[in-house]
Amino acid sequence: MDERHRLLPHHLILEGRNRLSLSGIEDVESFDESGIICHTSKGILFVKGIDLHVDKLSLDGGELSVEGTVNSLVYEDTPESSGGGFLSRLFR
Repeated sequence: MDERHRLLPHHLILEGRNRLSLSGIEDVESFDESGIICHTSKGILFVKGIDLHVDKLSLDGGELSVEGTVNSLVYEDTPESSGGGFLSRLFR
């Protein structure tokens, strides 16, 4: 992982549940109209919603903007701190 990204501050701004702005984005693992999985400088973030569309993505600047209806924002704990991530706990 690029050390420069670890230094990026992570901010999350949700406006009226229909516009989400993120900073500190290191990578976007997947996205579709119902969900986005992205790696941030503070952990993995799962965004769930309806009709989600990536409006802006700049991995160089660490920014992501999403439009659509946001239903949930969930951070996965790091495996070191929790004995397993969200998915491993889900399937126990």
